[in-house]
Formats: sequence, structure tokens, C-alpha cells
Amino acid sequence: MLKKLLAAALAVTVGGGALFWTLSAPASIEAGALPSAADATRGEQVFWTGGCASCHAKPGADGEARLALAGGLELKTEFGTFVAPNISPDTKDGIGGWSEAEFANAMLHGVSPRGEHYYPAFPYPSYARMAPQDVADLFAFLKTLPAIEGRAPDHQLSFPFTLRRGIGLWKRLYMHDAPVVALAADASGLARRGQYLVEGPGHCGECHTPRSITGGQDYEQWLAGAVAAEGAGVVPNITAGEGGVGSWSASDIAYYLESGFTPDFDSVGGAMVSVQKNMAELSKDDRDAIAAYLKAVPAKPNGYPSSR
Repeated sequence: MLKKLLAAALAVTVGGGALFWTLSAPASIEAGALPSAADATRGEQVFWTGGCASCHAKPGADGEARLALAGGLELKTEFGTFVAPNISPDTKDGIGGWSEAEFANAMLHGVSPRGEHYYPAFPYPSYARMAPQDVADLFAFLKTLPAIEGRAPDHQLSFPFTLRRGIGLWKRLYMHDAPVVALAADASGLARRGQYLVEGPGHCGECHTPRSITGGQDYEQWLAGAVAAEGAGVVPNITAGEGGVGSWSASDIAYYLESGFTPDFDSVGGAMVSVQKNMAELSKDDRDAIAAYLKAVPAKPNGYPSSR
């Protein structure tokens, strides 16, 4: 009887392990999914929309220095400290030796060239909504930037967060390429373009949406504001709900993205300073599109405790 129980327990363990291994397996780009040509000029606009400089340039960098993507920015969270890597074209320490497919796997699936899951401090849950053409164009632009020697420090994490394989299960819960907001059938083309920019490459929800205890975005409170990932302060509500931007016009929002000035004559501050610099590099049409989408997002009450 004991032998039968042990055999059954072993079978359950092996079966459970096999199921976990299957469900947590890293995805990869499908053959034929990438465009045959890429445009570095268009890729520059994707670069600024995606906020690459905000994490991968030296903290506080300005002007041309924002194009030196040596990494090193530390993001201190309750899960540990994540460090942004070197994504310059350096072939040893950056991504200069990557293929286009490897770059697309990183952006769209959060998978490294070694076939390991990236930690979602890299906002690939949003980048998963990007068009493959934009990913290819971005890669073409990154290859035009200066190659910077020097590998960024490793993440500072403790067990069990050092185990990357389980991130595959996390992705099944929180990562998808479907739109977050169901826009009205008669929504303008401008608002639809804004939806793509905000929900995809702009990854606004990564900071402005509350998260669950496991670190996934709570899409029911999309853009309602959140406690900052670093644990100090809050990221504001940018819906039309109380405490949000309901009193702002679309032109107010677009002007803020361009200039950094609010309708109340206040100026951008905190982590948003770098983001606003990125937004200022976009075309007027794209800033207007972002504003149109934000005006169409359902109003939500603040997604963080009022005492914070």
C-alpha cells in the first residue's frame, strides 16, 4: 500500500512539474512575423514614444547624452532592485550582436536571446501590443546610436525572485496583446492612434495603473494612478475621474506633453520629467492622438490610498 502511495505521489509530482515546465515555456517570434524592411527614421519616433532613454540612458542625461544607452538605472521595488541593461549597439556589452528576431522576441515576448524570461520591470507586457513594423524600425534606429562599452550591474534579487522560469506563468495572467479599453464604435482615428501609443509603445499603464500583489497591472483600474513602483509617492490618476485630468481639455493634455506645463501653470516634476522630454520629441499629431485617447478613457477614482 505504501509503495502505491509513493508511486502515486511521484507521478503527481512529475506530472505537475511537466505541466509547469510546459506552461512556463518562453514564447518565440513566429516565422514570417517580421517585416522585410525597416526604417530607422520612423524608428526614432518609436524610440521616443517607447521612452527608451528614460531607463537606459544615464540618469539625468540631457541632449545628445540621452542617446548613449549604457543602462545602469536602478529601480528599487518590493521584489528587489532591477537594473536597466546596456542596449547600445556595442557587440560585447550591448545588443549590437543581436538579430532582428532576437530583438523582436525581447520586445514582444519578454524573452532573451538565451531563451530566458526577462523580468517585467522591462515593460514588455505593453510592448506586446506593438506592431512588428514599429519593432523593426526601432531596432534599425538603435543600430545608428553610439556603441557604449561596459555592462550594467546585475539585478539585486533574492530567492524566489531569482527563478525566472516562473515568470512564464505570470505572463499567462498579465500579458496579452488585446486592447485594454473598448473604444466606442464611432471613436475617431485620432483616438485609436492614441490608444495604440498609450497602451503599446508608450506603456503609460506600467506606471499609472495599480498593481496586484504579484505585480500585474489591475486593468479594471486602468490609468487610475498608483503607488510608485519604488514605493515612495504616487503616480497620478490620468483618467477623467476625481483627482485625474477630467478638467483638462485635449489641447491642455497635448500642450503638457509638449511643454511640461499644466493648465494651472505648474510644471512637470519627478519621474515624469524624463517622460515629458520624450513626448516633446513626438509629432504634434501623435501628442494630439494621446490626448484624444486619454479623454476617451473611462473615468476611475484614484487607484492609490488617499493617505499616500
